[in-house]
Amino acid sequence: MKHKGLLAIISFILIIAAIFPLLDKNHVFADTGTVEITGTTVNVRSGPGLSYSVTGDLEQGQTASVVSKQGDWLEVRVDGQEGWIASWLTTTSGDAEKTTGQTAVSSVNGLNVRSQPDLSAAVLTKMNAGDRAEVVSTAGEWIEINFRNSRGFVSKQYISFAEETVAPIETESTEEEKKTAISKVSSFEVVVNALNVRSKPDLSSKIQDTVQKGQVFPVLSMAGNWVEIELTKDKIGWVYAFHGQLSDQTVETVQSDINESVVILTDGTNLRTAATTSSEVASRANAGDKLAVLAKQDDWYQVTLPDGKTAFVAEWVVSTEDAFAKQQSETTVRKKGTLNGLTIVLDPGHGGNDGGTVGVRKTQEKELTLKTAEILSHHLNAAGAEVVMTRQSDTYVDLRTRVSGSHQAGADAFISIHYDATDDSSISGFTSYYQHEYQKELAEYLNSELGKKLTLKDRGVQQGNYLVLRENKQPAVLVELGFLSNFNEERVLTSKQFREQAALGLYTGIINYFDAKLAE
Repeated sequence: MKHKGLLAIISFILIIAAIFPLLDKNHVFADTGTVEITGTTVNVRSGPGLSYSVTGDLEQGQTASVVSKQGDWLEVRVDGQEGWIASWLTTTSGDAEKTTGQTAVSSVNGLNVRSQPDLSAAVLTKMNAGDRAEVVSTAGEWIEINFRNSRGFVSKQYISFAEETVAPIETESTEEEKKTAISKVSSFEVVVNALNVRSKPDLSSKIQDTVQKGQVFPVLSMAGNWVEIELTKDKIGWVYAFHGQLSDQTVETVQSDINESVVILTDGTNLRTAATTSSEVASRANAGDKLAVLAKQDDWYQVTLPDGKTAFVAEWVVSTEDAFAKQQSETTVRKKGTLNGLTIVLDPGHGGNDGGTVGVRKTQEKELTLKTAEILSHHLNAAGAEVVMTRQSDTYVDLRTRVSGSHQAGADAFISIHYDATDDSSISGFTSYYQHEYQKELAEYLNSELGKKLTLKDRGVQQGNYLVLRENKQPAVLVELGFLSNFNEERVLTSKQFREQAALGLYTGIINYFDAKLAE
């Protein structure tokens, strides 16, 4: 009897479960209606998520019947086939009616117009505050617009609406009308490392050239997502719009901040195919060679070679033409004991997320180096020098950028300020480092005067294979002003009096060094 009763209870539970299936947060609920595809090409997947395999695709403007919905994914049916698509790449008929006749107005400057409703999508162009565009549809928190011959998406939070339409672009127009329309888009900047230029606006057409990241070209016309650019006066071609950024600025305006030319500082300098030290060497140049600059990309210049081809050169191995001319000109007449006409670059070590060494009493090196440099800067300015600081606040500056700043300024001296540390807490003292022979004399003068001002052990002048010395073409010295790893020495180094004495020693050493140069 007991067994029969137990079986009856189990049977009852199974019947209830069949009638009322368990619900969970991932349960698929039925939905109905039709959606229109707003993305340029939308992948159809085997399940509701980006991890599922792609089974097909739908083109912009196609419609699909909604079978069900799960989270941000829609199960749709098209021509008898079913699959899943992202809901943010679609719009319902209701949404389309809501946006009809509206004009989107940008509320901010530099609003990105993207190829897809996603922050990681390519930027097609930018809108400035007050710019207007025709609204095509909405996709969640994104709005699809037509703006200056580009169709893309902008974030809804930076847009307001005006109840007026943007005049549609005629499908057929005279050559003069086309020129007027395209004049609103003047230039195209390449944003990928290498971009093929084709003979026609088609991926199957012939590749006739390759352009590099950072290059800017005049825009002649547009056809869908293709842009016709002018490579040279007698050469044109087509590039895919998603791989660049359109602008209403002319090429001259975009590149107005680029120096006309740079001068090579060392024989055998590598000129590379891309803006990275790992790329192939396209050619080599020698000291004094002057190369015209096409564009600037991070710490690299894109330059024109004598044969008309282009290449990239690192800014830390060149000088601008103006700085080079300054270096080659006659030394500014100055009196003994002054620094009139001289440029001194001060390099407070570390900064930002690079704190340098940390003392036994938790002192951070980056704080002491900046404070010491600020005092030294005051003395040098008072003596008539032009002082350039590689950093003036708690910010990270790449080592090569510090060196390139020395080259760009045409520095007469480069002083890198540091505080030392080692595993042996008994080691103490200050040290002056140099790498090249042309840096040794400056190191000797600085170390000599530091020895007169500081009570610490003098560890002397030594060679040090530091990048800011090794890559520097100017007289450069790196000073370690004591050991933070030594408990007693750290107490001395953190005092204001020590920093003032250290700065005074460095200042006097610089003065004596340049006074000796006058006597030569």
